[in-house]
Amino acid sequence: MRKDPSDSSDKGAVDQGGSPGYGKVSSPYDLPTERFPSATPSSGSAGKGLPHTDDELDHGDARGAGLPTEQIPAYRESGVSDVSDHPTHVIGAGSGSSLAAASSDSRTGRIDDGDVKIGRGTLDLGLLALRLAVGATALVHGLQKLTGMWNGPGLDGFEEVLANSGFQQAKLLAILGAIGEVAGGALLILGLLTPLAAASVLAVMINAWAFRQIAEPGLEYFAPAGTEYETLLGVCAGVIILTGPGRLSLDGRRGWATRPFIGSFVALILGIAAGVCVWIFLNGANPLI
Repeated sequence: MRKDPSDSSDKGAVDQGGSPGYGKVSSPYDLPTERFPSATPSSGSAGKGLPHTDDELDHGDARGAGLPTEQIPAYRESGVSDVSDHPTHVIGAGSGSSLAAASSDSRTGRIDDGDVKIGRGTLDLGLLALRLAVGATALVHGLQKLTGMWNGPGLDGFEEVLANSGFQQAKLLAILGAIGEVAGGALLILGLLTPLAAASVLAVMINAWAFRQIAEPGLEYFAPAGTEYETLLGVCAGVIILTGPGRLSLDGRRGWATRPFIGSFVALILGIAAGVCVWIFLNGANPLI
């Protein structure tokens, strides 16, 4: 009988181990090389494998939108509102804007232009000097005409000068002219009712300029025959009307004393109109020829 080859193996196994199947020894080469699972799961897989790229770290979203951005809460004090909670306000320059409207504070002497305080500097001191110079000059010449002080003509002499110059109602005009200069000069020095006082001096200087002009043929300016004195004094009176008397005056607490506008312009027009009308209706000569 031929011997079965398996009998020898079984026999050897029995000899070595005593029973079939227990004689085999396991080896690492018996199984294939182990593979790590892929990052891309196979179809039907419920999970993902280990990530290999930065994109795979963000749950497969290449743009990084897979996870929400974490916001760090900002610390705010209680009761303090954030400026970002309110919209930006644009400061307008309209007439109704309280910030755009400038106002003056007569107690502090500073101009409030919105949120900015603008000092007046030496403006009030300069206006005081101008008022004193114009007021004192007008006052002295008015007293010469009214009382005859300092070798003045007095009312009678002033009336005669006006009558010889072609003025009608010379007596009344002499009284009004002398009083206008005295009162206007005194009020300018005090800084009281300044626009009206300066307008009175301006009206007198307009007539004095025309009177001086008709005394010599043609336009004259330089002294002693010219009109430089009357021109300078009249222009200074008009400047005081437009600028106001300043804070160093009895009118210093009034708004138009530091910020003159419409009222002062009206006073200037009235002073010019009064001087021109007196000359036209009470004299009528053409001073320009």
